[in-house]
Amino acid sequence: MIKLNVNGQAREVDADPATPILWIVRENLKMPGTKFGCGIAQCGACTVHLDGKPIRSCSTPVSAAKGKTITTIEGIAAEDGTLHKVQQAWIEAQVPQCGYCQSGQIMSATALLKENPQPTDAQIDAAMTGNICRCGMYGRIRKAIKAAAGIEQPAKVGA
Repeated sequence: MIKLNVNGQAREVDADPATPILWIVRENLKMPGTKFGCGIAQCGACTVHLDGKPIRSCSTPVSAAKGKTITTIEGIAAEDGTLHKVQQAWIEAQVPQCGYCQSGQIMSATALLKENPQPTDAQIDAAMTGNICRCGMYGRIRKAIKAAAGIEQPAKVGA
């Protein structure tokens, strides 16, 4: 049995220590918000936090989480269901199109704002490099991050 801290809760899973965190979260713990994209840590769809830092869960073995905290997209909202400021900004900026990459994008953005609460465009671009959006919503993603940072309000699409 492997003991984990996931979204602030102690969990135990019966798995090979080499199993990627992605599969532990999705299959063992039934948290499907973290997505499988490429399987080689290139697209960012599988991004979760390990001790607050964004990692690619498709290529990080669960053994790397020993003594650390895993945070998934399911764990960033408040316990009462209030959305994280990044999640709320994502909705207001109407970022999602197909939505597949969005949990990874949001996890990278929340880590960025925790580290740098007032990022510049260049810092946003650098932090989000490696999170691929096949729908090309990069402009909306930047607007949502800036809105969550309180730098600007997102323009409503279609307004």
